[in-house]
Amino acid sequence: MTKDVELRQLRIFLALADELHFGRTAERLGISQPGVSEAVRVLEARLGARLFERTSRRVRLTPIGDELRRQVAPACQALDTALAGTRDLAVGVAGPLRIGITPVTGGPALDHLVGAFQAEWPGCAVSFHEIAMYDPYAALRRCEIDVLVNWLAGSEPDLTAGPAITWRNRVLAVARDHRLATRASVVLEDLSDEHVAALPPSFPAALADAIIPPRTPSGRPIRRTQPASSLHEIFALVARGELVHPTMSGLTFLRADLVLVPIEDLPPMPLGLIWRTACENAKIRALAQTARSIRPNPPRKQRPGNLPPAGQEPSSQGPKRPARRRWQSARTSEA
Repeated sequence: MTKDVELRQLRIFLALADELHFGRTAERLGISQPGVSEAVRVLEARLGARLFERTSRRVRLTPIGDELRRQVAPACQALDTALAGTRDLAVGVAGPLRIGITPVTGGPALDHLVGAFQAEWPGCAVSFHEIAMYDPYAALRRCEIDVLVNWLAGSEPDLTAGPAITWRNRVLAVARDHRLATRASVVLEDLSDEHVAALPPSFPAALADAIIPPRTPSGRPIRRTQPASSLHEIFALVARGELVHPTMSGLTFLRADLVLVPIEDLPPMPLGLIWRTACENAKIRALAQTARSIRPNPPRKQRPGNLPPAGQEPSSQGPKRPARRRWQSARTSEA
C-alpha cells in the first residue's frame, strides 16, 4: 500500500538513484549495503513496481523509477527546507560553525570573511578544520564540517555551491631551470609537450579537469603520466623537472626552486563556499550572506610577469559573478 511508504525508504531510493551503486549509497548514508537493498525491495513491493534494473555489472533506473525520482526529489527537498527552517527558528545563528579548508584554500579572503561574520554574529563560534585536499567533499558528506572552502568547479548533486570569496589567477609551476621558466607567460598548447600529475582517484574528476585540462584548445592531449598523492609530492617532481603543474597563484608554501608562470588562456579560478544541500541552516545562510555582502569580484586578467608574491591574494576587480548556484547535474565520476 502506498500509504505504508516511509520517508526513510524514499530517501534511500533518491540516494541510490543518484549513486546507481549500492555500496556508495550505503557509505553516503552511513548504513549497511543490505539495509539499502532491503529498503528498496520493500519500497518496490509497496508501490507494486520495479524501480531499478540490477545486474552484476550495473544498476540503473527503470522508466517508472526515473519518474518517481522526478516527482519525489522536489518534495523531499521542500520537506528538508521546512524542517531546517523550523530548527533555525529554535536555535538561531548561534553555536559552532565548522569550516573546512585545504592547505591551499585558506588565506586573507577567508580571514576577512570570518572576521566580518563574527562581528555580525558574535554568538556563532567559527572553527577551522583541515581536510584532505584530494578527497575534498568526504568531510562534508560525513558531517565532520558544515561548510567547505574550495574551488567552485564541477558538479555534485547533493552539494550547494555558494558565493565566491575570491578568485585566483592560473599559473604553471615549473623548475627554475625548465625551458618555460623564463617565459613571461604560457598557453595551454605549451603543455602538450610536457607531463603533468595524475591526481588520485578520490579527487573529483570534474574538478581535476578544471585545474588540469585534459586537452589543449587544439585537441592535443595533456599527458597525466605521474601518479601523485599530495601537493608536496607534485612539487618535488616539478623541482626535479619530471612534471609541470597547473595551479593557482597565492600559494604560501611554494618551494624556492620553483617558478610560477602565468597561464594566459585559463580564467581565474573562483574560491568559495560549499555545503551539503540537505544540511543548510541559519548559520550557513548567514555566512553565505556575509560573503555576498563583501561582494568580491574576479581579478582582471593578470599581465604576464606581474603575479602577486606567494601568499598574496590577487586584486578583486572586474564584473560581478553570480553569487550562488545549486549543483544539480549527475554525480561526477571519479578518475
